[in-house]
Amino acid sequence: MEMTSQQSASKHPKGLWVLFGTEMWERFNFYGMRAILTLFMVNSLMMKEEDASIIYGGFLGLCYLTPMLGGFISDRFFGNRNCIMLGGIMMAIGQLLLFFSASVFDANLSLANTLMWTALGIIVFGNGFFKPNISSMVGSLYPKQEKSKLDTAFTIFYMGINIGAFLGQFICPLIGDVKDSGGIRDVHAFKWGFLAASIAMILGTAIFFFLKNKYVVTPEGKPIGGKPSATDAGDYEEGESQKAQFSTTAILIALSVFAAVFFLFYFNTNSDNIVKLYIYPFIYGSGVALATLILLDSTLTKVETQRIWVIYIMSFFIIFFWAAFEQAGSSLTFIADNQTDRNIFGWDMPPSMVQIFNGLFVVIFAFPFSILWDKLRAKNIEPLSTVKQSIGLLLIAVSYFIIANNVKDLGNSGLLAIKWLILLYLIQTFAELCLSPIGLSLVGKLAPKRFASLAYGVFFISSAAGYALSGTLGSILPATGDKFKKATELGIDLQGVLDKSVTPTAEQLQLLETNQISAIYPTFAGFEIQNLYDFFMVFVVLCGLAALLLFLLTPAIKKMMNGVR
Repeated sequence: MEMTSQQSASKHPKGLWVLFGTEMWERFNFYGMRAILTLFMVNSLMMKEEDASIIYGGFLGLCYLTPMLGGFISDRFFGNRNCIMLGGIMMAIGQLLLFFSASVFDANLSLANTLMWTALGIIVFGNGFFKPNISSMVGSLYPKQEKSKLDTAFTIFYMGINIGAFLGQFICPLIGDVKDSGGIRDVHAFKWGFLAASIAMILGTAIFFFLKNKYVVTPEGKPIGGKPSATDAGDYEEGESQKAQFSTTAILIALSVFAAVFFLFYFNTNSDNIVKLYIYPFIYGSGVALATLILLDSTLTKVETQRIWVIYIMSFFIIFFWAAFEQAGSSLTFIADNQTDRNIFGWDMPPSMVQIFNGLFVVIFAFPFSILWDKLRAKNIEPLSTVKQSIGLLLIAVSYFIIANNVKDLGNSGLLAIKWLILLYLIQTFAELCLSPIGLSLVGKLAPKRFASLAYGVFFISSAAGYALSGTLGSILPATGDKFKKATELGIDLQGVLDKSVTPTAEQLQLLETNQISAIYPTFAGFEIQNLYDFFMVFVVLCGLAALLLFLLTPAIKKMMNGVR
């Protein structure tokens, strides 16, 4: 009888599986679109790889910035449930617009670009309504005495994310990134990938709509995620304020911080790309301003303030993780397309599908990692969240160090064996399982309840900034093998042009521009990135230093947690 009771207590509420299914189809929609987006921009909309990477980074950054707005609107006005429904519908519409963009580009390139920008804008705001609210509801499923289950719950939830990512990254490239036997890409096929993504989002929204009232409830049967006016005061700790209070002075200070950060980045951006010039500074400025505003809430206690600072510190270091991890949809996809032997048992895998290994490995290893943390916790030797995240950053650095040494001697015509990209995604999956679901769980434990969804929005600031940085780093990808081959076909010695040993004519420069080939080496922090080895070592240094510094800060952060593990 005692065993039955323990088993019952160890079970997770059915509402977790409803949220699991909803998020799974939403991630199918998002990651499926993400897999083919940059290739669509380059091959159908005729953009440069550099510009596609910057737009990609800005788009992802905004997708993880708008959860702050979605979290605020949910907390103050609509509630989690309504925001999830609104966000799901908006994202489905956005994918449909991408489908139409990919259907008309050859007849009307200007209209296709307009549809693409409109679609991305709608998806950005749809994601903002959806993402923080569904994460917040996972934490709300568990009563106070079962908060210890949150790490395991978020790992299960995160597995749902990656099952969806796996399916999206398999199906959308399979039908949307198609090449013939001669290696010629069918640029009209992208539309089917976007259509599949839209259908997936409709499925996810329908699951939530029909099952939320029955299963997404508290142990007492009360609906979770209703409008704020219906919030039960009993959900709050004794003496805990139920409403944030921001004075006019606090709001003015936050606006001043936004302006200062925006113009700091704006005037130090050496680019005429509109996304990099305006969107990136907006992302950085908004993130720092909102973080400042929360700290100016007059109801915060000393302990609450210290715990919020822990969230901010962890979020800062996560920036470097996502900047490296999110190369999957830009630079790593371009490398898979241009300089990788993708032959697997006689089948030439579509380049946009190579990133599928991350989702596959998460599905395989999410439960083992969950069991590992549970066993370590039972023995009272579970690492602190800061140590887990330090390990995650270190693994990212290791993954790039391995691949850097394998591209070192490729030259301009050598092909990278796909096994090295697969190994990179395996190691990065282990890094992700150390870092990302644990971070979500930590926010649930540390954030004051009156900032429930907004705190998750703040956590996503790190993702927004990381994705913006990923766009900047992705844009410094040097010319890969296909570029040199194309230049040779045009009668141009591209290596000589890059090394400045050959002076190209105006006509040759125009040919390179038309074929989206840069005539100069990209630079980062004053250093020329002359080859793929240099490119990958940038991530080794950034993530390696971040891992070391976060590990050294662990004792101080532990004190600031005030007893929270």
